[in-house]
Amino acid sequence: MNDWRDETLKQYRDKGFADRSGYGSRPALLIVDFINGFTDPSSPLGGDFSKELAVTAQLLQEFRGAQLPIAFTVIEYEPDYRDAGLFIKKIPSLRILVKGSPTTRVDDRIRPQTGELVSVKKYASAFFQTNVDTYLRSHGVDTVVMTGCTTSGCIRASAIDSLQCGYHTIVVRDGVGDRAQGPHEANLLDIDAKYGDVVPISDVLQYLKSLESGNGQRGRANEEFQRWWNQGSSLHG
Repeated sequence: MNDWRDETLKQYRDKGFADRSGYGSRPALLIVDFINGFTDPSSPLGGDFSKELAVTAQLLQEFRGAQLPIAFTVIEYEPDYRDAGLFIKKIPSLRILVKGSPTTRVDDRIRPQTGELVSVKKYASAFFQTNVDTYLRSHGVDTVVMTGCTTSGCIRASAIDSLQCGYHTIVVRDGVGDRAQGPHEANLLDIDAKYGDVVPISDVLQYLKSLESGNGQRGRANEEFQRWWNQGSSLHG
């Protein structure tokens, strides 16, 4: 660790921060804003998130195989930007995210499938004025596993709202990214201290394996989903 991280983490722990909230029994994968406008390094809003996309693709495979809920968020605005509020004044580059533009589509490397939610948002949080919370609750979710970008913006805001909505919040360290390393590391530390558990993908895979094996309370997650699925309820992205 860098000195500042060691010092900050010690201060947090000395004052009763940075405990673990852990996992629940019914997870969903929430993929925040891995859209072309952010994942194309040549875009004004973009960065190189190839590694984070690869981790997300691996988690998608696992969640799909277990028939667990999956939700994506995208950002898009009307051509006159009347729905962009002051956000677009703060970040004028958001103007490239016009409804119907390729910049607003989920990166093809993690393309959504039928039955997976694709939710449009206008601001940082995946939960603010979207249908994400409704979707998660309708699927009996109690744990949000989060990947996406950017760590210091939409991931942080979504993690805070996820906690405030009552979900066990798991941020996948190697599945989230930012345009610069400093804000990325600082916000991961802060999220882990206050809002959710920041873990590597290996930790999530071990958790998913425990669900498949029917280990304790967690093992009921797939059964609950199957009951919902058999009722014929679904959403199409």
